[in-house]
Amino acid sequence: MTKFIKKSEISSDWIEIDATNAVVGRLATIITKILRGKNKNTYSPHVDHGDFVIVKNVEKIKFTGHKFQNKKYYKHTGYPGGIKEITPQKLSEKNRPEEILKLAVKRMLPGGVLSKNQLRKLKIYPGENHPHSAQNPKILNVSKMNNKNLIRN
Repeated sequence: MTKFIKKSEISSDWIEIDATNAVVGRLATIITKILRGKNKNTYSPHVDHGDFVIVKNVEKIKFTGHKFQNKKYYKHTGYPGGIKEITPQKLSEKNRPEEILKLAVKRMLPGGVLSKNQLRKLKIYPGENHPHSAQNPKILNVSKMNNKNLIRN
């Protein structure tokens, strides 16, 4: 018999990740798994019981290859001829490096109301400091998971 988790049984933890020299796509997949709750043995695709994720040092995030200059993010304004494109390099020049990781995570989540609620649990900060130290976040070392998760210079 399948056991479904109830809303009263859900407990969310806080996890802190340092994004220094981390590869964007690999970091986004790790964050997406945690936000959806796939790292727990009580995972159910229709229930939001993922953890809160704090990502710090996002301005030091890296792309592999030439994706930093060549990758394009598209959006449409809704008007004829209203397609807009921006590269990660232009986003970081506009002092919005957190938008790069947020777009990567958002596009890895399935569409719908549930993914919007899960994306609200993602807290991204460009620097070292964040206001969530009172939640006692667990530190997740991404480099120990796989040595390809970080770019070594």
